[in-house]
Amino acid sequence: MPSARDYLTALAVVAVTTTAAFPGLAAQADKPAEVATRGQREAKDIAYGDWKKLCFKAGGAPTLCRTSISGKFPTGQMAVRVDLIEREGSPTARLQLLVPVGMYLQTPVKLAVDQGSPVRVPYSWCLTNACIAADVAPAAIVKQMESGKALVLETVDSNLLALTTSVPLTQFAAIHKGAPAKTLEQYVDE
Repeated sequence: MPSARDYLTALAVVAVTTTAAFPGLAAQADKPAEVATRGQREAKDIAYGDWKKLCFKAGGAPTLCRTSISGKFPTGQMAVRVDLIEREGSPTARLQLLVPVGMYLQTPVKLAVDQGSPVRVPYSWCLTNACIAADVAPAAIVKQMESGKALVLETVDSNLLALTTSVPLTQFAAIHKGAPAKTLEQYVDE
């Protein structure tokens, strides 16, 4: 009678043989399937505030600055928030997007400046009132944001409708390159 070890060995041989015979199969498993949307609509009822830059300095840690803009629905509910997060001394920035719950999380948020090439930002986690998509911000997109007119965001909702909105970039360069509106400091007693 074959033992559990024999079954596991046979299963491992089948897995290795299948992967060797069909190398594209393993690569496909790593890629999420593209989902075709059933339509598209623009979220026109979002009111955007001004871009703001806040910095945080905790103890001896490098300063962390966040250049942000928020958009709200007429009800007052947060519709979208865009954060560009930069740490003093770090060559890379982080782009973080907050959107309402109810989005199709397998499809990343797409963003493009004006009519430029889109950048995909995958979802990282969800809270009770928002889902967060975040990734390293390519330096090219930050430069495009500084010279562009609008940041076009596209999400896919749970009904598989593509939702788009245009975030104004007119103030972004001045706020991003300028001094922070506020620096919050925390001193640590050791």
